[in-house]
Amino acid sequence: STGSQIAELLIENHVISSDQGFYQETQKQNADAKMKSGTYQFVTGATVSEVVRQLVEGTNAKEYQLKLAEGLTVEQTAKQVESQVGISAKEFLKQAKASNYVDDYPFLKDAAKNSEYDSLEGYLFGKTYDLGGTDMTADSVIRTLLDQYQAEVGSLDFASARSTLKDRFKIDISDYGIIKLASVIEREAVTDEDRPLIGSVFYNRLSNGMYLQSDATMMYVTGGEVTATDLEVDSPFNTYKHSGLTPTPICSPSLASIMGALDPDNTEYFYFFINENVHQFSRTYEEHQQAINESLNS
Repeated sequence: STGSQIAELLIENHVISSDQGFYQETQKQNADAKMKSGTYQFVTGATVSEVVRQLVEGTNAKEYQLKLAEGLTVEQTAKQVESQVGISAKEFLKQAKASNYVDDYPFLKDAAKNSEYDSLEGYLFGKTYDLGGTDMTADSVIRTLLDQYQAEVGSLDFASARSTLKDRFKIDISDYGIIKLASVIEREAVTDEDRPLIGSVFYNRLSNGMYLQSDATMMYVTGGEVTATDLEVDSPFNTYKHSGLTPTPICSPSLASIMGALDPDNTEYFYFFINENVHQFSRTYEEHQQAINESLNS
């Protein structure tokens, strides 16, 4: 909407009394190009400065908001959709198949080919969404999330990244594989600085025929902490027992994690140990064990 259309809408709904005051305040706050589209709730008779300030901040109608953290699984996303906007998790999960959307979203082609795991895992982008004006169905919400993925990730040059990764690590990896690896980085990292370093560790391991050995991939199966017994389970998501990448991503990675998989740091690291206080990357298993022991004894 133009500024005059916004003013007219606000006057019609008795939020403001005149367009002149609105234009003056818009100029005062330098807000003309900063006002955001969305669904808003205003108190009748609010001050014009408050109205303009809210339009710059963005939507405030809570019943139309969907807040999804980065790094959620499809199942976790379904639960959030149910609790926040009332669409049943069961209905959402039934609809959340790559094969349902591949015709409209070509980036899903490899996921849709995965007949054993036909899932949108990895592609339901974490963000705060304004769902006002939508039909509020599982399909419309999923399309909103896929549109956001396309907007955030669509401009990234996966083809050049694949070529560079092949030259550096002597491995072929698909776009889908990059998202799979990004999802593991997402679950392993604590800070954004960790992500390209973790990416380098995983690529170094893949390049040398080593298992990823990520507890995070088994957390996708257990849904919580991973025990030594869990790591003995013969699951395709157990990267201690199965080489290469997981059958699907293990969550929807953030843009920072995707960048960590597209453009990892150039290191000789094969191990890392990360917690809230320690971010240690190591070249050898001995260095890795030393970092763990020092952390336990500190």
